Amino acid sequence: MTIENQNSKRLFYGSCFALITTAFSFSIRAGILPQLGEEFDLTAKQLGFINQMWFVGFPISMVIGGLFYHVIGPKRIMMFAFFAHTVGILMTIYSGGYTGLLISTLLIGIGNGCTEAACNPMIADSNTGKRMNTLMNRFHMWFPGGIVLGSLISLGMTKMNLGWEMQIWIIIVPAIIYAYLFYGQEFPKPRTAGEGALKANAKAMLSPLFIFICLCMTLTAISEFGPTQWAQLILAKSGAEPMIILALITGVMAVGRYFGGDFVHKFDQSGVLLGSAIFTTLGLFLLSTQTGGMAYVSAVVFAVGVCYFWPNMIGFVAEKIPLSGAIGMSIVGAFGMFSTSIFQPIIGNWIDKAGEKAAETGLSGDALELAAGQATLTTMITFPAILIVLFTILYFWVKKMKTEGV
Repeated sequence: MTIENQNSKRLFYGSCFALITTAFSFSIRAGILPQLGEEFDLTAKQLGFINQMWFVGFPISMVIGGLFYHVIGPKRIMMFAFFAHTVGILMTIYSGGYTGLLISTLLIGIGNGCTEAACNPMIADSNTGKRMNTLMNRFHMWFPGGIVLGSLISLGMTKMNLGWEMQIWIIIVPAIIYAYLFYGQEFPKPRTAGEGALKANAKAMLSPLFIFICLCMTLTAISEFGPTQWAQLILAKSGAEPMIILALITGVMAVGRYFGGDFVHKFDQSGVLLGSAIFTTLGLFLLSTQTGGMAYVSAVVFAVGVCYFWPNMIGFVAEKIPLSGAIGMSIVGAFGMFSTSIFQPIIGNWIDKAGEKAAETGLSGDALELAAGQATLTTMITFPAILIVLFTILYFWVKKMKTEGV
């Protein structure tokens, strides 16, 4: 194996472990939400604001990182990501309360956004065509893959009555690994021809297609992250183990993304995204109505739906709107995360209100929590249902572009 190949592989593996760090921060935080609520006497809405900080920090650093990617390069962005991850993890453990949790979660979100800002364009710049789509899907495979591991770790530690602080310590393990893999490696120089000029990037991002994709991204992201981030609270009384459902969803997503390149090559991103919206809508409907063993079946259907959303939205921009460059990919991702951040306290409020409404009908205990969770999931069906319409438009839009040779 040549030195170049060794270097390339270490960079790709380092990127994957950086995304696993993001995934651990997502799944372990989801697993400890009830513990945080109990220890600090927080409402679901307050927990929503804590979740929001994760999704606020993400787009901030994605946009800034994407904007300066061609100037400072992926190496410096990932150095800052490690700093933000480390400080955020330590601050979470020693937060002492609501305000500390808000600040520390924001820092972790910033570290996660840096990972996307550096690694997505690094992979896109180094590869083209089918290989780019394959590696983009395999890179993003490690977000759900990491959530599987994080969910099972969180579940096991919770069952053993280990405190939430010990669970947070686990997040630093993949962070140390990616820092080791990146250390001393030569990072590829960002492309500057054509797409490197901010003027060309801006012109491409003002196109109707790019704006349309940003609109779609706001809905694909919340369709995926809304149900999964709140799985522990929403599905607590469904007769199924919420963290097992989260692990099952993300496990199916990881497998699907591993083989995603072939699907995209056959159906194009637009066809894959339309199919994803249909499966996501069906999956959420089933999750909002089924209990017990059928909840696991519903989770698989939902996972097939959300599986290809994120990597193919990014891949669509890289392939169909290449002049938008690194900043274009970061902006699209930022739209998704910013949308998700806005909806976190809203979803928490939906849960609180659904619980109050269920209580008014005479429900209590497990029945009340089940009704509140199902009502919240029913409301969330709106997101992918709208996407079915939007991605149908996109499918014929892209088809027309190919016919016209655009």
